[in-house]
Amino acid sequence: MTDLVLAIGHHFLVFTLVAFMALEFALIRPGSAGGALMRAARLDAAYGACAALVVAVGIARVVFGAKGADYYLSNPWFWGKMVAFAAIGGLSIIPTLSLLAWRRAGKADPTFTPDADRVRRVRFFIAAQLALPPIVLICAAAMARFGAF
Repeated sequence: MTDLVLAIGHHFLVFTLVAFMALEFALIRPGSAGGALMRAARLDAAYGACAALVVAVGIARVVFGAKGADYYLSNPWFWGKMVAFAAIGGLSIIPTLSLLAWRRAGKADPTFTPDADRVRRVRFFIAAQLALPPIVLICAAAMARFGAF
């Protein structure tokens, strides 16, 4: 039963994480200011918390799941998932730092609007993040079906 609960929680959190990415992409656009940037910054904080939960529940699955740690740690598909997830995390740094800076600037000046080029750059990084969950899903499906090479 523990394995089932952990699997359900893990999958729910991963899909929630992707939804947060998509919402950020929708909120952050050239001309965004004030309220939209504040919502995006709060959403990014929720995204970070959700990512931390994905990692925590994922570790719990490895340690306490029915298949055992050896199954995961010796499986190249598992490591493919980890690399893709780490890439998503790495790509999220630029948007997070930008949103933090924009939030500070918006508090200091309510009329603040970020530079359009910077907004495009942030959107590029979010779009790149959104391109990687399919790789995570492919690796997860392969891991469940093929095990180690």
